[in-house]
Formats: sequence, structure tokens, C-alpha cells
Amino acid sequence: MLTNLSIKFRLIFVIGFLSLLLVAIGAIGLSSLSATNDSLKDLYENRLVVMGHLEEVSTRMNRNQMLISESVVSQLSAFPEDVAQVDKRVAEIRSTMGSIDEIWKTYLAADKTPEEAALAKSFDSDRSKYGREALLPAVAALASHDFQQASELAQGALSANYANAREDMKKLLDLQLAIGKAEFDAAEVRYERARNISIVLIVLGLFMALAIAYWLIRAITLLLREAVQAAERVAAGDLTQTVNVRSNDETGHLMQAMQAMNSSLSHIVGQVRSGTETISVASRQIASGNADLSSRTEQQASSLEETASSMEELTSTVKQNAENARQANQLVQSTSEVAVKGGQVVGQVVETMASIKDSSRKIADIIGVIDSIAFQT
Repeated sequence: MLTNLSIKFRLIFVIGFLSLLLVAIGAIGLSSLSATNDSLKDLYENRLVVMGHLEEVSTRMNRNQMLISESVVSQLSAFPEDVAQVDKRVAEIRSTMGSIDEIWKTYLAADKTPEEAALAKSFDSDRSKYGREALLPAVAALASHDFQQASELAQGALSANYANAREDMKKLLDLQLAIGKAEFDAAEVRYERARNISIVLIVLGLFMALAIAYWLIRAITLLLREAVQAAERVAAGDLTQTVNVRSNDETGHLMQAMQAMNSSLSHIVGQVRSGTETISVASRQIASGNADLSSRTEQQASSLEETASSMEELTSTVKQNAENARQANQLVQSTSEVAVKGGQVVGQVVETMASIKDSSRKIADIIGVIDSIAFQT
């Protein structure tokens, strides 16, 4: 069945198979790259950026705690600092609180897992409680220079509520790390799967390509070798061979053409041999005819010599005949003149005879009348 496939079709099949294999490997690679890119994009947008927002919120909340503590300690020490520094810290705390709100809104707008959303809700609740019950009262106390009240809040409600909010923030940050680690592990699994599939396809494709190439090369070279051997036998003069046709492809057509050529050459050689024998017989006949012709030619040469001698005598005779003919011509001319004159005399005789004929007719008429009269009397 396969031997009836043309070499063109086999080559197209091999190239098509290798092309499909290349496309499959490329598709797997592109799919893996796309998945990796999506994973990295998600890791950056939903994890790294989010972690940056959370770290910024945590850092600014910690900064507010430090500013409150510094203000309280500086005013309750043995050598209190200028209250202007406290007012400056209060302004910074309020500015930081506003920036924390903006950053937190940005974080809430990002995509979240259910677990992350629950932790974010818990942190938002604790942060609101922290701001409402501790941070805002402490800032108000510092702004009014009630440092004792600020100290009590810093040691009591502020510290406790900040600890709760910080614990929620720590859980959010740990969750981001865990999600990032899970996505990294998933990317590793996808990479290993794509790598293993690509290796299998490459090995399988290489094996099949080598097998098909060996089969194709062997089939072509075997038939071409037989064609070369057949051509060499023909060149050596062996026209009795039988060319085997084993396939219906281009090489099979070549072997069929070799067989047809072998048969045609054998037929032509037979005809040439027959023609050679005929020519040989004809040559012998021509040689015999040439010998006979040579003998006859010699005889004809002798006859020609005799004929030449006779022709010389004939020439002399012809000259005499020509002289006689000239004299006869002169006689004929004289005779012609006499004949002309005789013709004129004959004409006169004819005219006389016509007159006699008319006279005879008249005499006959008279005699007839006389006979009629005599018969009546």
C-alpha cells in the first residue's frame, strides 16, 4: 500500500508531520509562556502592588504611633520641648491619616480572594475602631496640649487597638506571601508539565522523523540502485534481463520506462540483425553482379571498338548518301517542274473532257428522241 504512494506525497507527509510537530511544540511553549505571563502579571498587580500598599499602610500607622509616643514623652520628661514641635507632629499625623485612607481605598479596589476579603474587612473594622477610639482622641489631646490625657490614651486604648489592627495587617501580608508562593508553585508545575510534554514530543518526533526518513531513503535508494544496475546491464549489451517493477511511485515509473526501453532496444537490435543479414546477402549478390558486369563491360568495350570502326565506314557511306540525296533533290525539283506543267495539261484535258461529256449528253438526248420516234412509228 505504502509503495504505491508517490515520492512527492511521502515528502509532503514527512514535512507536514514535522511541521505539525513543530506547531504542537510551539503551541505548548506559547501556552506555557502565556500562562506564566498571566501568573506574573497577577503576581505583580494583585500581590506585589497590593503588598506595597499594605506595607505602606502599616508603615504609616507605625509612624503615627511613634509621633504620638515622641510627643507624649517629650512633654512629660524633666525637660519638655517646645509645644510647636508637638503641633508639627500633630499636623504630620493628620496628613498621614489622610494618605492612609487613600492607600487603603486603592487596595480595596484590587481583586481579592474570599479569604483575603474577610481579612481586609476585619482589618478595616479594627482600623476604624483604632482611629475612632484611640488615634483621633489622642491627636485631639495633643492638639489641645493635654499631654496627660494623650499619655493615658497612648498606654491604654491606643496601644491595644493598634495591636489588633497590626495583627490583622500581619495576617494580610502573610496571606499575600502565601498566595504568591502558591502561584509560584503552580507556575513551576505548569513549567514542568510543558517541559515534559515538549521533551516527549521532541523525542517522539525525532524518532518518527528518523524512522520515516530511513524508510523513505531506503525505498528510494533501493529502487534507484536497481535502476542503475539495469542501465549498466543494458550498457553492457545484456538485453535479456527482466526489470522488476515493485511500486507505483516515481521510481516504479522509472523502472517501467527502463523495462520499455529494454524491450524496445531488444526489438531494434533484432531488426538491425535481420537487416544486417539481408544486407550481407544483398552485398554478395551485388559482388556477383559486379563481377558479371565487369565481364560484360569488357565485352561491350570490344563491341564498342568494332562499332567505332563500323561508324567510320558508316560515316563515309552517309557522306556518299548525302551527295546522292543532293543530286536526287535536284532531280526531284526538275520532276516537280515537269509535274506542274503536266498538271496544267491535265487541267486542260479535264476541261476538254467536260465539254465532250456535255456534248455526249446532248447526243444521248437526241438519240433518245430518235428512239422514241422510231418506237412510235
